[in-house]
Amino acid sequence: MTTATDRAAPSGAPLLTSLRGGPRPRPPGALAASAAFGWRALLKIRHVPEQLFDVIAIPVVFTLMFTYLFGGALAGSTHRYLQFILPGTLVMAVLLVSMYAGTGLNTDISKGITDRFRSLPVWRPAPITGALLGDVARYLLAAGLVTGLGLAIGFRPAGGAPGVLAGIGLLLVFALSLSWAWTTLGLVMRTPQAVMSTGTVVLFPLTLASNVFVSPQTMPGWLQAFVRVNPVSHLVSAERGLMAGHPPAGQITLVLLASAGLVAVFAPLTAWLYGRHR
Repeated sequence: MTTATDRAAPSGAPLLTSLRGGPRPRPPGALAASAAFGWRALLKIRHVPEQLFDVIAIPVVFTLMFTYLFGGALAGSTHRYLQFILPGTLVMAVLLVSMYAGTGLNTDISKGITDRFRSLPVWRPAPITGALLGDVARYLLAAGLVTGLGLAIGFRPAGGAPGVLAGIGLLLVFALSLSWAWTTLGLVMRTPQAVMSTGTVVLFPLTLASNVFVSPQTMPGWLQAFVRVNPVSHLVSAERGLMAGHPPAGQITLVLLASAGLVAVFAPLTAWLYGRHR
């Protein structure tokens, strides 16, 4: 007598043979895994485009508000002040957007998504490096909005397109390096709101107490001392020099050294915290 199990066996045998036969596929490499998670970050933007609201609003508000609010009082002309401040607002807009690295990681942890990623046979830091690569789209959008709006209202960089592109490239290097600090924060804080609040408390003094809005010579001595060692000040000076067609080698070198220092400190710390996370 033939049972139902016996009748099912022949149809199931080829499937079992195909699953058992042949070599096991090799797991994806570090680059492929990071690229996959980077694509995931872009898909999140596609499915929830509302998260780009502040990425769009911050550059527009900064460029227009600071130019027309302070231009006449500080420089006597909004056009003259625009040439001075736009590289600074470009830096501020992109660096504020960089905090998404920490909030996104913390959100994945709070929802349990990170635990699923850790169970996959992929390079362990891939979810973090992929998310950072995906954030480059946010940085480019913010930088493009500031630059495009600035050109529309009268910004004329003497360095032309090469100087502007070089400035944006240097800014992306620093923003990606700073993102490692926010990922460390995302692994330490309990909620995404706490990551955003703490990041704002850290980042706003660095950007406001710099040479973004005025020359440091107008500041008191104790504040000038802070501004001179502030890496954001060196970044803004490098941006102004590149866009003016006179690349300041010293400032660019300091920015690159600061970027390397951020990665050297926070990338291993992030990896260690991510490996210990439960």
